[in-house]
Amino acid sequence: MTGDSLSTSSLDGVHRAHGAKMVPFGGWDMPISYPTGTLAEHAACRTATALFDVSHLGSLTLRGADAHGLLQGALTNDLDRIAPGRAQYTHLLDADDASVVDDIIIWWMGADDFVVLPNASNNAEVVDALPGCVDVRPGRALLAVQGPTARDVLAAVSPESAAVGRFRVARAEWSGTTIEVAGTGYTGEDGVELSVPADRAGDLGAALTATGAEPAGLGARDTLRLEAGLPLHGHELGPGITPLDAGLGWVVGWDKPDFRGRGALEAQRTAGLTRRLRGLAIDGRRPPREGQPVLLDGEPVAELTSGNFSPTLGHGIALAFLPVDVQESVEGGAPLVVDQRGTEVPARLVALPFVGRRS
Repeated sequence: MTGDSLSTSSLDGVHRAHGAKMVPFGGWDMPISYPTGTLAEHAACRTATALFDVSHLGSLTLRGADAHGLLQGALTNDLDRIAPGRAQYTHLLDADDASVVDDIIIWWMGADDFVVLPNASNNAEVVDALPGCVDVRPGRALLAVQGPTARDVLAAVSPESAAVGRFRVARAEWSGTTIEVAGTGYTGEDGVELSVPADRAGDLGAALTATGAEPAGLGARDTLRLEAGLPLHGHELGPGITPLDAGLGWVVGWDKPDFRGRGALEAQRTAGLTRRLRGLAIDGRRPPREGQPVLLDGEPVAELTSGNFSPTLGHGIALAFLPVDVQESVEGGAPLVVDQRGTEVPARLVALPFVGRRS
């Protein structure tokens, strides 16, 4: 812990030694950037290999004969769509209104052996929803190796880990230590995430940077996920937002008997959507920001949930929940603008992702 409230990663000293700028995030003191800067870190992930410390994410284990059934009843996605050795993206919903309490990755390590990865600030809510789970975050670190050359860099350190495919999971041996490996990430690029005992994280991070991985902070992780059109809890997911609002109906296992919040979500599906998350391309290099109004015919119709300058595209990009009738008007030719602190900047609807995966 730092001060009275912030938790720190086991790599905290490494970040500071590399000159990282540290910021509070989800109750943790984490690097937002290094001296190279967010743009260079973003470019490293798009063109080569970036290394992110994501140890702030929750890490729960759930084991035993009842584990599969507990996850099936609590979370939206259907584990029977996959099998042991695979990962799955899923949601925990509010039982009353189907709001997304958290979006989660499940690593199905073995028959009755699961690792559950909640968002940092929602860890307690997920623990409460999964009786019998064990919080192992204090004893481990989580590293993300991402980019088109990520597997080549990782292969020089742990060939077994580099061989774990996209949305596959496995345990591997590295330098006498067992690590958990998943072909997952939050950047829109290929790569893997590595769960390693906290006391070995520094050694693994050093080995990866020595073979070409560029340290990158949460600033680059956010611009990368935005270009990939990926939602961020507290922005595109959270209170008052359902998976259907966010365009994530594919994470709902309608064919399984039940999940928390199913009744409310079924009611919304029957009634039809009144809004939907859309991507906006915004003219100019001025970064759009969360909360800026979206205007149609001079009237506010929505607010940006996320926005930033896209290093890859060279202009602003943003996400917003647009009413269905507004989308119909815009698709019919009506112009949208974003009010950027008093300046009305033209915007247009675009398909997500803004930047597709190129590896």
